[in-house]
Amino acid sequence: MAAADEEEVKLGSSKPMIATQAEMVEQRVPIPYRDQCAHLLIPLNKCRVKELYLPWKCEEERHAYEKCEYELVMERMLQMQKIRELEERRKKAGQTKPQGAGIPIIASTANT
Repeated sequence: MAAADEEEVKLGSSKPMIATQAEMVEQRVPIPYRDQCAHLLIPLNKCRVKELYLPWKCEEERHAYEKCEYELVMERMLQMQKIRELEERRKKAGQTKPQGAGIPIIASTANT
């Protein structure tokens, strides 16, 4: 059981960043959208401009981008579930969380 107690959840995405920062800046991708799916957003936005944002155009590009975003959300949900399960196991075993472990809900500031 000692191995399970030392278990940690790997944070972050397993998907690699394909689009570089330079490409995203050049294509004017908004900062909140610069994630692991940005390489799919760039051709989608080009298609949207070319097709005058008609909703029935660029369906393949939009589907690929939305699928990528969905996979990222599902991956984050799975990570959060693993974190909760690990905390629950530690709580049942009577362990206290080590200082600085877990995900803080409120960021610490200089005043606290």
